[in-house]
This record gives sequence, C-alpha cells and structure tokens, in this order.
Amino acid sequence: MNISRGEQRTLHALAQGGSVHVEKDPKGKIMKVTCINRDGWALADCTLGVFKRLKNRRLIASQASGPYRITRDGLTAVRPQLDNR
Repeated sequence: MNISRGEQRTLHALAQGGSVHVEKDPKGKIMKVTCINRDGWALADCTLGVFKRLKNRRLIASQASGPYRITRDGLTAVRPQLDNR
C-alpha cells in the first residue's frame, strides 16, 4: 500500500499510543483535526486531508465516540522507524 510521508508519520505517532481528536461544527462536519502523540505534543503533519485518507483506507477508527486510534490494518501498514529522542 502506498502511504505518503505525512500519513506514515501520523500512523507512527498513533502506533506509539497517540490519538487523533476532531472538532465538528453544529451540523456534524469535521472542521479541525489534531493529532496528539503519547507525550501530549501536537503533530504538525496531521492535516484534514491526511486524516480523511487514513480514515477512508480504514487505517484509523473511532470507538464509542472517542478519539481516533490506529486499527490493526494501520499497524500492519506502518513501516518501522527509529525513535529519535
């Protein structure tokens, strides 16, 4: 599966325990997306377009109206990266 660099970075942050929080307008349309890693920092690569592509490919999902997290398909699609801390 071809995954862009921004999608790969977002999936990697989610695989380490991060989540994607969405803000919706009163009609229910998603207006803003914020990807939070496990340390509480916001990821700049997670845009609305990246979010929609990951959601359409079913690599992320929300359960019980909670934040979006990585799915099992997302875990298999993410390539391993070194954690540069």
